[in-house]
Amino acid sequence: MASDEQGSAAGGAKDKNDDKNQTDNDHPNEEKSKDKDGDKGDGKGDKPRSKLPLIILAIVVVIAAIVGFIYWFVHRNDVSTDDAYTDGNVVTMVPKVSGYVVALYVDDNSRVRKGDLLLKIDPRDYQTSVEQAVAQLALAKAQLKSSQEALTIARVQYPAQLKSAQAQQDAAVASLRDAEASYRRQHEVDRRATTQENIDQSTTQQQSALSSLENARAQLRIASLVPQQIVQAALTVTQREAAVQQAQAQLDQANLNLSYTEVRAPSDGFITMRSAQLGSYLTTNQTMFVIVTPDVWITANFKETQLGRMRVGDAVDIEIDAYSAIKLQGHVQSFQYGTGARFSAFPAENATGNFVKIVQRVPVKIVIDSGLDPDRPLPLGLSVDPVVHLP
Repeated sequence: MASDEQGSAAGGAKDKNDDKNQTDNDHPNEEKSKDKDGDKGDGKGDKPRSKLPLIILAIVVVIAAIVGFIYWFVHRNDVSTDDAYTDGNVVTMVPKVSGYVVALYVDDNSRVRKGDLLLKIDPRDYQTSVEQAVAQLALAKAQLKSSQEALTIARVQYPAQLKSAQAQQDAAVASLRDAEASYRRQHEVDRRATTQENIDQSTTQQQSALSSLENARAQLRIASLVPQQIVQAALTVTQREAAVQQAQAQLDQANLNLSYTEVRAPSDGFITMRSAQLGSYLTTNQTMFVIVTPDVWITANFKETQLGRMRVGDAVDIEIDAYSAIKLQGHVQSFQYGTGARFSAFPAENATGNFVKIVQRVPVKIVIDSGLDPDRPLPLGLSVDPVVHLP
């Protein structure tokens, strides 16, 4: 009996516990709400919130502000632009004479030195022109020598002819006197003391003497032009001298054209954009290739608002986009006296239409002082980031 009662009591207790657990499972939210309300009410079980995130955030903000201030303080006098590129001298090579390329000594992108032979044009036609010019010069010199000799003879001959003409005139005058005297004797004497033949002969002698005198006078007038004749001979010499000079100039031009058949490098540089080929026919003013000289500088297009404190000589740090490991140093060499828009092919007409103010850019030339390998200059047109340090 006792065992049964104990078992019944245990079973009842178990049933009560099961009912209680069931009740707790049926209303769990109510219990939690009560617990939360109880905690709020009596303040028991609260945990203090951590201030560490706020402290970390505050430290980060302070450090960022300090770093930003230091960066601004260090770079407050720096001006930079990304509108910059490498620039340099470009020599366009064109032939001065036409002809076929018979020898080519350069290749694409090869380096050349000043005076190097680059190519040869067929010289045979120009050699023939030189030989012709030599012959023309020899002929002109011979003609000049002949005219000089003629001038020497004229300076002696023409004065002698003048004296001869004067003597002939004097002789003609004397002959005329004799003829006139004979004429008077024959015509004034009694007809019985002379013959008709003598009279006719005296008349003929008088007329002949008059004709001889007129001829002598004419010859004297011609011979009296001695100065003019000598000047004419001298002018002939001058003409021959000019002909010699002309022939010499033609020979010089022929030799010059012959020398143009050998194209040599006008400066150090690199061959670029080569179009000349072995055996190709070249004409004057046809581009054979381009020589890029080793002189490289930076053309930076700064905004007009960045130029207020910039001066010639300001130091510049240069970074090349293509070669990130290369750091160059240079200085401002000059400013272009005009914006890029002013010198464009079609400059803006601000006086017409609606005007919109646009910040202009001014090209600034920056010379590289150090950091550049002379044996490996930079190609032209590379993007550059220059930083100008203002005073």
